[in-house]
Amino acid sequence: SSDEEKIQVIFLTNDRTNKEKALEEGITAYTCEEYIKSLIANPDLVDRLACVSDEGKEIESGKIIFPEHIPLSKLQQGIKSGIYLQGTYRASRDNYLEATVWVHGDAEENKEIIIQGLKHLNRAVHEDIVAVELLAKDEWVALSSVVLQDDGENEDDIENEEEKENILKTSVNKDILRPTGKVVGIIKRNWRPFCGMLSKSQIKEARRHLFTPADRRIPRIRIETRQADTLEGQRIIVAIDGWPRNSRYPNGHFVKNLGSAGDKETETEVLLLEHDVPHQPFSQGVLSFLPKMPWSITEQDMKYREDLRHLCVCSVDPPGCTDIDDALHCREVENGNVEVGVHIADVSHFIRPGNALDEESAKRGTTVYLCEKRIDMVPELLSSNLCSLRSNVDRLAFSCIWEMNHKAEILKTRFTKSIINSKASLTYAEAQMRIDSTTMNDDITTSLRGLNKLAKILKKKRIDNGALTLSSPEVRFHMDSETHDPIDLQTKELKETNSMVEEFMLLANVSVAQKIYEEFPEFALLRKHPAPPPSNYDILVKAAKSKNLEIKTDSAKALAESLDKAESPEFPYLNTLLRILTTRCMMQAVYFCSGMDNDFHHYGLASPIYTHFTSPIRRYADIIVHRLLAVAIGADTTYPELTDKHKLADMCKNLNYRHKMAQYAQRASVAFHTQLFFKSKGIVNEDAYILFVRKNAVVVLIPKYGLEGTVFFEEKGKPTPRLDYNNEVPSLTVEDTTLHVFDKVKVNIMLDASNIQHQKIRMVLVEPKVRDISTDGKDDDLLK
Repeated sequence: SSDEEKIQVIFLTNDRTNKEKALEEGITAYTCEEYIKSLIANPDLVDRLACVSDEGKEIESGKIIFPEHIPLSKLQQGIKSGIYLQGTYRASRDNYLEATVWVHGDAEENKEIIIQGLKHLNRAVHEDIVAVELLAKDEWVALSSVVLQDDGENEDDIENEEEKENILKTSVNKDILRPTGKVVGIIKRNWRPFCGMLSKSQIKEARRHLFTPADRRIPRIRIETRQADTLEGQRIIVAIDGWPRNSRYPNGHFVKNLGSAGDKETETEVLLLEHDVPHQPFSQGVLSFLPKMPWSITEQDMKYREDLRHLCVCSVDPPGCTDIDDALHCREVENGNVEVGVHIADVSHFIRPGNALDEESAKRGTTVYLCEKRIDMVPELLSSNLCSLRSNVDRLAFSCIWEMNHKAEILKTRFTKSIINSKASLTYAEAQMRIDSTTMNDDITTSLRGLNKLAKILKKKRIDNGALTLSSPEVRFHMDSETHDPIDLQTKELKETNSMVEEFMLLANVSVAQKIYEEFPEFALLRKHPAPPPSNYDILVKAAKSKNLEIKTDSAKALAESLDKAESPEFPYLNTLLRILTTRCMMQAVYFCSGMDNDFHHYGLASPIYTHFTSPIRRYADIIVHRLLAVAIGADTTYPELTDKHKLADMCKNLNYRHKMAQYAQRASVAFHTQLFFKSKGIVNEDAYILFVRKNAVVVLIPKYGLEGTVFFEEKGKPTPRLDYNNEVPSLTVEDTTLHVFDKVKVNIMLDASNIQHQKIRMVLVEPKVRDISTDGKDDDLLK
């Protein structure tokens, strides 16, 4: 028809010969760049063009800085024959001329190779998978403890870089040299879109700009943009396109403007993107698998369930908690023993294996709690309503019920899917008031008193068994109800009832772990906490010794007991500091599949086996555990992925990653809110304690705010004081003043907003007076 002839076809290609062929045949052909530049109505589209340029032009325009990358086929041969090693590249956060590569091998022999200097780093970017060639032994180095940030002021001054590299090499103690190598090729780029800001350009009207990522481990990126003026002070996203050999920085292009730096919404968005937290609203596809409202419990739902609505069940949570996972009951039985039940939301009833809702929850892995925002793992209809064990409504639960004697010894354990009706949702403080009240004797209060009594015995048993109680200074913000700005910071105080709930959750987790492992020795999803290597404790042992205290670290029990004894009457806070320091020596607890591992031990809890069962609304691991347990007791059917240990191992890997990122995101959120808090305060003078000493700084903790920061003793443009670092004592002598670990000092705290992207809390030592120097606070990415 005549309509068809009106359609104009344009052929877009970036391939030179293709384009020539097309033009010969009379087809209209453009490169992507030519076409986009012809769309004059949308000039900002040009910014989004990936920056790809012909290699030919590049060579003329600048001198070669980097060695060529070896092609993939050669790399693979070289790795096979052992000439090269393959590993994950980890850039240093403190020193842009240094990185480590973790060699992929068996878990046991995870080797770390040091890479130092621009040419050896050879254009690798954090988290890339690279091939490394080891250097000869006489070229090996040690990780430097020098802090070097790339100020990027002179981007073509490569001589300056070489001078800095020499600084690194001079400050090395010969006996700590480690395997050192150079990156010879890239096996897999792991680039993601990066958040950050444009660096202030010296040249007006410039089209090429440097973008500084928020993550200090990522190099600056050169982009072309005509909208630099409008992007000033904005957080933006940039993607890397490539990194030519003659360019000091990779090339990239503008993707998206997130909003003004310092703005709460923008900063929260950056925080979520930078920690790779999936936070987009749930899609229609996911929501379509939610139950239709109004929802009620059917005959079918009751098929494999016990009706426990007559029991006096109640929940105890922090104030304002809407995702209530767990509830408890306790009553005497005829034979004089006690029956205790832990009732957990039956989330796996609503989330069926393999559908879009299940896949999305599995991907998210965990709920992320920021200071004033919660990123749910499951949609709100479940998290705050149908699965939340609110009071006075019927709810589906998965119950773990014990018969115990009055010494809290378990005589029988049984698991059942159930229906409950909670009689009260209390806060920790309300529950505590009831327990302590002299006049209240109703069913709920009696039940709580029974639980509390048993919990104390359970806790004592655990501690006698060698479990650790460590303290971390957790901080809560009081928000202004109008502006949502933090007005007051206070360290969380824990009530006896916090501990009461925790004891029964731990017990339920252990009981369920035993059950699913017994039933599925190959496919149980468990949680372990490895014992730290002895060298991790060096810092703790030395610090305690400096105060004439002995910390034994040969077992968790020895550690727990020596921490209990490490008291100092004239320095009551010392014990807390030791416990905080102990926390820093620990390894991360991780999920694993029982058929892929043989060490199950949980070091911190001193338990031979452990899992997560008690929080299925906010942790996906618990949903899998519920499914395993349901199959084990015949209350639900199995499915192929549930008994595939390789699939489970992959799932554990994602869960461990999501949990780690959630933890980091939460800390970054606290850091950001702490900055908002100090922004309005001006200079604040507070007591602090030294936690660590470094070569050119001390790390202090301010108990009142649970805040940690670094006090530096060197500053640009000021004479450096005489510094003498003693690793054995742990101490740092500044001029004539010696600072030891755990010394009480006074600091001034203020917000330093001079670098808008990395605003930080600056801390200055006021007492003891060292000399007039100002300092620098901890960076806003608290990922220590």
